[in-house]
Amino acid sequence: MKKLLGSAALAAAMAITLPVAAFAASAALKSPEGADMGTLQLAQTIAGVHISGKVTGLTPGSHAFHIHAVGKCEPPFKSAGGHFNPFGTPHGKHGGGPHAGDMENLAVGDDGTAAIDVVNGGVTLSTHGKHSLFDADGSAIVIHAGADDYASQPSGAAGGRVACGVVQ
Repeated sequence: MKKLLGSAALAAAMAITLPVAAFAASAALKSPEGADMGTLQLAQTIAGVHISGKVTGLTPGSHAFHIHAVGKCEPPFKSAGGHFNPFGTPHGKHGGGPHAGDMENLAVGDDGTAAIDVVNGGVTLSTHGKHSLFDADGSAIVIHAGADDYASQPSGAAGGRVACGVVQ
């Protein structure tokens, strides 16, 4: 009986930390010229949406990494709209921010690649709730040419959009 109880407790603990397979998505990133730059996997967890994958073809250094409000990626990717911000908060780490779509800058290596492994607690893959990435116009993941300064309004002074992928 003890062994069964231990197994049940272990199963319950694992359910809290593992992604919920019923809520999974992906975003195939493209350059403005249409080149493939990698596919990100999104999975709903208790803590938020886990985003993982590898991006290639970027310039070395720091790049802003955001979820944008519209599920369109027509070059130069302005079609993706502004940052995903369902609650109308300011951008950045100060003064009431961040937007739900704000995430930490990506560190891109000398080979032009970045490994992504983040959890965004401000969004959901559920189709319910104001913070759903699957609202009426969808959402997109965007990588910018420069780093987010986490202060400038409305979007962090991160420069042009160099990669975009619709969350599907």
